[in-house]
Amino acid sequence: MIRVLLVDDEAMIRAGVRAILETDAGLEVVAEGADGRAAVDLARAHRPHVALLDIRMPRMDGLAAAEEIRRTAPATAVAILTTFDEDAYIERALAGGAAGFLLKAGDPRELLAGVRAVAEGAAYLAPRVARHVIDELSGGRMARGADARRRAAALTARERDVLALVGAGLSNADIGRRLYLVEGTVKSYVSSILQRLEVRNRVQAAVLAHEAGLVDRGA
Repeated sequence: MIRVLLVDDEAMIRAGVRAILETDAGLEVVAEGADGRAAVDLARAHRPHVALLDIRMPRMDGLAAAEEIRRTAPATAVAILTTFDEDAYIERALAGGAAGFLLKAGDPRELLAGVRAVAEGAAYLAPRVARHVIDELSGGRMARGADARRRAAALTARERDVLALVGAGLSNADIGRRLYLVEGTVKSYVSSILQRLEVRNRVQAAVLAHEAGLVDRGA
């Protein structure tokens, strides 16, 4: 069972999101809150697998709460749920360690898929957000590609294999099955890769994997 913390300052939104989550028997909303400070406190108290946070909230916004949760409750993955898809929000959310960015106006199936992906250790961007990221990456691609290839070349062959699958959006469990490794070993590889590449999270590692040309176009 995937335990979810839901935090949004609008009760109607929380009720709607909770109703969607409850259609999946594998998801359980274990706590709800209405502001960023409550999000941090509830994450510490309930240790959910996923914290689903709105951006604009009183006392502490969702982006600041995401950073605090990742610092004080690192076992909890964070997904941002918002109506706002501006690049500045996306950049700050991902830089702060959020593993998912979902839009309230999106398909309910995207919400369920995103929560499951984040809980399994993968990264998930709503399709509209992914388009923003791709458009941003299109400028200066050659220079970034050269830098990404240089950084990836410093990894071992096995680390590059793992990085390529991270770039393809696979969870640690899926990577383990693909490479015939136990999940704990994959987790160690991912931690080492993040450290050696000097990136903060799987999303940034995935972007670098694409820029380095490690990810199959069909992935």
